[in-house]
Amino acid sequence: MKDIYYVDGEFVTADKAVIPADDLAILRGYGVFDFLRTYHGKPHFITEHIERLMNSARQIGLDLPWSQEEITDLVRQTLSRNTHRESNIRIVVTGGSSPDYITPQGKPRLLILVTPLPEMPAWWYRDGVRIITIHSARNIPGAKSIDYISATIALKEARRQKAVEAVYIDRDGRVLEGTTSNLFVFNGDTLFTPGRFILNGITRRVVLEIAARWHAIEVRDIELPELLSADEVFITGSNKEIVPVIAVDDTIIGDGQPGHRTRNLMQAFAASHDHDVCSP
Repeated sequence: MKDIYYVDGEFVTADKAVIPADDLAILRGYGVFDFLRTYHGKPHFITEHIERLMNSARQIGLDLPWSQEEITDLVRQTLSRNTHRESNIRIVVTGGSSPDYITPQGKPRLLILVTPLPEMPAWWYRDGVRIITIHSARNIPGAKSIDYISATIALKEARRQKAVEAVYIDRDGRVLEGTTSNLFVFNGDTLFTPGRFILNGITRRVVLEIAARWHAIEVRDIELPELLSADEVFITGSNKEIVPVIAVDDTIIGDGQPGHRTRNLMQAFAASHDHDVCSP
């Protein structure tokens, strides 16, 4: 059965999902999106994701004609028209058509794409992964825009080096975030994570709440030497959850195995989303 999308007022099969060529998303990369997944068939933290979508739109000056409740209802309607066991949900707002090919006309388009949730490689969680660092940064870090050129280039380089993610380092030497993930560092029992010039991930927020039960938390700038000398490192994302990192560039982290603090957080995170979804 083909996936069903919501595209600019209509529910259509994926092969019929189109927007006009004069949309600013195509011409100028002007638009925003957000991404979430389901647990037990229900959208996880949908309110927080749609709030972030609307905040992203505000940051790039994209006026939305839909309320948070309307977008939420359309997400649920689109999800109900699909039959996946678990789903990825992408909510995209484009800049809309423009007669001069650059000026927004206040008529954005809303797209909701529901697709099967892919299973991440089990070895990521069992053995840990390697990431690389790359000197780059996103233009408007707080907005989840559709402009992913820097991320695409960085991730392509990561894959060339047989790594699963690339982490940005800015011109001042600060380690920021991954192309599609947030970064965390353990030194002893204290958990550190960057707090500036990043996109605040929903999974990041949940991990910080869970970790605060057992660990001191410091949200502050992190420089590359501190990352490379960390006891444990992990990355987070909506579809990745918590992924332990055992190497950064050519430096082995800790003893080269996922650390026990990271593993404890992985277990607690798994328990938390089951509780959140299944609770009344």
